Amino acid sequence: MPEFDMSDINQKVIADFRANNGTVTIEPFAGGPIVLLHHVGAKTGTARVTPLAYDEVDGQLFIIASKAGTPENPAWYHNLLANPETTIEFGPDTIAVTAEALTEGEERARLYKHIADKMPNFAEYQKKTDRLIPVVLLHRK
Repeated sequence: MPEFDMSDINQKVIADFRANNGTVTIEPFAGGPIVLLHHVGAKTGTARVTPLAYDEVDGQLFIIASKAGTPENPAWYHNLLANPETTIEFGPDTIAVTAEALTEGEERARLYKHIADKMPNFAEYQKKTDRLIPVVLLHRK
């Protein structure tokens, strides 16, 4: 299987997002609901930006810590647990948010189902792993 550099892909998506006022035009992400999550390394203190799919229910934005169904949570998730006060680029705007992780319960299940119904790859990610994939609410300030 050929290796690919996720960092390189992320940089291309970030540049495309910013060049097109918050819309991604490159495949396979073209037209998808993408936010740019700013986060600070829990161990390093390094500022980072990660493009992520998002969903919205009743005006509440949320992202999924799926890491494509791998056994561990993504680094950005650990960074948000350590530093929940952050910003996202949402369309052409930068918005201050507070991240809240949902790791169990009815609300987490309802939101996960909502995104998986729209983007079936999230249902597949949950099937691939034994961990319950967290949902992260992004509370606008």
